[in-house]
Amino acid sequence: MAADTLILAAVALPVAAGATVALFHRSPNLREAATLTAAALLFLCVAALLPTILAGGRPALRLFEVLPGLELAFSVEPLGMLFALIASGLWIVNSLYSIGYMRGNNEAKQTRFYVCFALAIAAAMGIAFSANVFTLFVFYELLTLITYPLVTHHGTDKARSGGRIYLGLLVGTSIVFLLPALVFTWHVAGTTDFTPGGILGDKLSGFALGGLLALYMFGIGKAALMPFHRWLPAAMVAPTPVSALLHAVAVVKAGVFSVVKVIVYVFGTETLAAAENTDWLVAIAGFTIVAASVVALNADNLKRRLAYSTVSQLSYVVLAAALLAPLSVIGAALHIAAHALGKITLFFAAGAIYTAAHKTEVSQLDGIGRRMPWTMGAFAIGALSMIGLPPAAGFVSKWYMLSGAMAASHWPAVAVIAGSTLLNAGYFLPIVYRAFLRPASAEDALHPHGEAPLPMVIALSLTAVGTVALFFQPDVPLALARQMLGGMP
Repeated sequence: MAADTLILAAVALPVAAGATVALFHRSPNLREAATLTAAALLFLCVAALLPTILAGGRPALRLFEVLPGLELAFSVEPLGMLFALIASGLWIVNSLYSIGYMRGNNEAKQTRFYVCFALAIAAAMGIAFSANVFTLFVFYELLTLITYPLVTHHGTDKARSGGRIYLGLLVGTSIVFLLPALVFTWHVAGTTDFTPGGILGDKLSGFALGGLLALYMFGIGKAALMPFHRWLPAAMVAPTPVSALLHAVAVVKAGVFSVVKVIVYVFGTETLAAAENTDWLVAIAGFTIVAASVVALNADNLKRRLAYSTVSQLSYVVLAAALLAPLSVIGAALHIAAHALGKITLFFAAGAIYTAAHKTEVSQLDGIGRRMPWTMGAFAIGALSMIGLPPAAGFVSKWYMLSGAMAASHWPAVAVIAGSTLLNAGYFLPIVYRAFLRPASAEDALHPHGEAPLPMVIALSLTAVGTVALFFQPDVPLALARQMLGGMP
């Protein structure tokens, strides 16, 4: 199949899946079979593009021009390839997990859930393969709108309130910051195409360059930089498979992916390094990492703890990209993959705990590891990855981030990465300790339970294995990250 056909198929397949799921709304088995089949086909389409990208090819597909220099177009480059592999691969396991979760909890509106999920993946593919800022903006906004029904899935007052915060912050930051950044870029550069080395060159400098960078960084609200982070914990009212979509598969990954892509392909790392006005971004990212970690440390609700962990982990990517050192930018790209696998494992485990034991608080988890060893074993692996300890993938990405910070002699960033790693251990390891080393409460003895439904356990086991596998075999993400910077080691 030709590369441009594969690109089109990658965006169209999830849309077709959504339509097929809607058609089979009266037959749950066919509906879920259609979802799994489409997820597998999408991954095969994306994976078929990988050899071309690794060989240096950059397949493209131009759709139509809106204005001179402003067109809807797709192009596959290394960072987009990495994001597409993550999103398409995790759609398979998330779909498997969703079958167990949605049925195990007798969730309402399951067809709408699967339709919106498929459309969200289509938007993520559009973002991953965007050839310019305009295309990215279009699919970025579509992703926000499509995921709103998922956030408000339960239809309660709390769900609607969380949905309003979600929609208000993400649409608000896009209109106030990101859209002006897009227009200004087009006005100054005459194009919004993503180009190795950037498109701004000597067209902007000083305050104007720093101001445009600020518009992009705060306009990409899905990256959850403080103070525009509250949408993420507010969205935790959604079912756990949606939380996994938000935190691991599509939404936040679209945010940090866009941050790295803009820094590398719009500004250019050399242009920003010469401007010497990016320390404010390092400072804000560092503050977000530490502040969110402190909130997570004090959160008893498990999903809230995981949500603020995500806020913190996303800013590792922003901080590493803002350091502009080759090693740290590679670390930023690797952390997109490492965080995706580790965090989806943690949310899968949280959903399994809720489904099997109806527990939502960390303080309720004493002894649960002996009743749910597969779930809590997977949780422990995900936690190791978030902390940055071997043999989990987070170790590899943090190694590159820390190496880049040291190479740049940016000692405050080194301190943030090292200090926040201790904070990560402080809010994850006590959960593992409670689960395996504390005795179960007397109440638990009266209400015995085992593991969650098998599809959920299989899914969380697969992502945990993937987290370890990426530690031992990071070759593909590492090769793509190096290509993104022109083959730098």
